[in-house]
Amino acid sequence: MILAVASGKGGTGKTLVATSLALSLEGRGPVQLLDCDVEEPNAHILLQPTIVSSQPVMVPVPKVDRDKCTYCRVCSEACAYKAIAVMGENVLVFPELCHGCGVCTYVCPEKAISEEGREVGVVEEGTAGEVRFVHGRLAIGEAMAGPVIRAVKGRADGDSTVIIDVPPGNSCPVVEAVKGSDFCLLVTEPTPFGLHDLALAVELARKLAVPCGVIINRDGSGDQGVERYCAQQQIPVLLKIPLDRRIAELYCRGQTLVAGMPSWREAFGDLLGSIQRVAAAGR
Repeated sequence: MILAVASGKGGTGKTLVATSLALSLEGRGPVQLLDCDVEEPNAHILLQPTIVSSQPVMVPVPKVDRDKCTYCRVCSEACAYKAIAVMGENVLVFPELCHGCGVCTYVCPEKAISEEGREVGVVEEGTAGEVRFVHGRLAIGEAMAGPVIRAVKGRADGDSTVIIDVPPGNSCPVVEAVKGSDFCLLVTEPTPFGLHDLALAVELARKLAVPCGVIINRDGSGDQGVERYCAQQQIPVLLKIPLDRRIAELYCRGQTLVAGMPSWREAFGDLLGSIQRVAAAGR
């Protein structure tokens, strides 16, 4: 099963949930955690994995042969991202804008455009106990997280329970991380701000046809708006984590919830069964 752990906003406890769930499944079969928050990965801080391999993530960008180019502008007109421009007898390539789609190479009538790789990030793999761990790091200054997220997801093991730590928000990196999942676990907080962004995340999951359920973190603060919304939308609330200073202290020390408070291990272990039942009912 591929399980995406997402949130409409940052700071809801998404990584706390993802790492605790992964550790709680140790001994119940192979489990893998993919940290796809490649702009600011932090699951490794909690899991402390031993990294055993590192590979660069490359995207293809156009390389123009000036001897063959006739400056016909077919490539620049075909590029949806304005990553290549022809000005007189000059061809300008903007690698940071290029999405690596290859259309310029395909349409060039003179076959004057080839592709060369440009490094945009790195993928690292390792282990944390019985948990297989993969995360990506987007290179500083790069704007597109998608290629690195796809590279991380490409390491997913189909024979394992795969937990994806999704970037916060509802933008393109979130779509890239969530799509193809069997279930989306949405972590939220009981506040108006949390409810607003939860509703956006639910809409995204539904557009991607991925069934979803909710975890309410810092329960006992705020109001009942999130629970009323979930009841109205027939979205199951699968777990509540109370507002507890001890949990905050654990997180600040870089400890997972189940390591610092072992009583939570059973709750997170049972969570997977609840998710499987909800996912099966939604099919």
